Amino acid sequence: MFYRPEDGHGLPHNPFNAIVSPRPIGWISTRGAMGDNLAPYSFFNAVAYVPPQVMFSSTSQKDDRGDTKDSVAQLRETGTFCVNIVEFAMRDAMNLTSGPWEAGKDEFALAGLEKAECETIDCPRVAAAPAALECRVVEIVKLPGAANFATFGEVTGVHIRDDCLVDGRFDITTFQPLTRLGYRDYSVIRDVFELKRPGE
Repeated sequence: MFYRPEDGHGLPHNPFNAIVSPRPIGWISTRGAMGDNLAPYSFFNAVAYVPPQVMFSSTSQKDDRGDTKDSVAQLRETGTFCVNIVEFAMRDAMNLTSGPWEAGKDEFALAGLEKAECETIDCPRVAAAPAALECRVVEIVKLPGAANFATFGEVTGVHIRDDCLVDGRFDITTFQPLTRLGYRDYSVIRDVFELKRPGE
């Protein structure tokens, strides 16, 4: 099968998201004039080591937030956001925060999640998350499409839950990260193996 996206795929559901998978989930928390917000984004990843930088993309909009959604609207105000890592045990809470809630709705309270304050920015984080990355906005890039915005941030603070450190390494098998697939599908990482690069 081959198709050009502008011509359509002819399938019952769009295969693009399923092809580009699994994708890590950035559970983005922000604070703005309307309060605290928490929402998951599966267009998320790390993009640089020094200084450490991450990005996430928001690809739709809400009537009460103009050309975007709550997360981007609020980080435009403050220039800060926090990325919370999603573990398998928090899948239901994460899913609840993905709803199209009205601006000003506190998803932490909605999902019954304890907040903690960030150290380097004025922003809440998920207290029980395996890790959280405090970020200052580097750039917001408008991508082609009506509501596509990629936000790049520099990591200014890193929180790691103590039980996730094993022999000096951040061990993802201790919390089993949740990943996004296509359609309504998710997966969880439980198995890890190593490969050495040529020349190592």
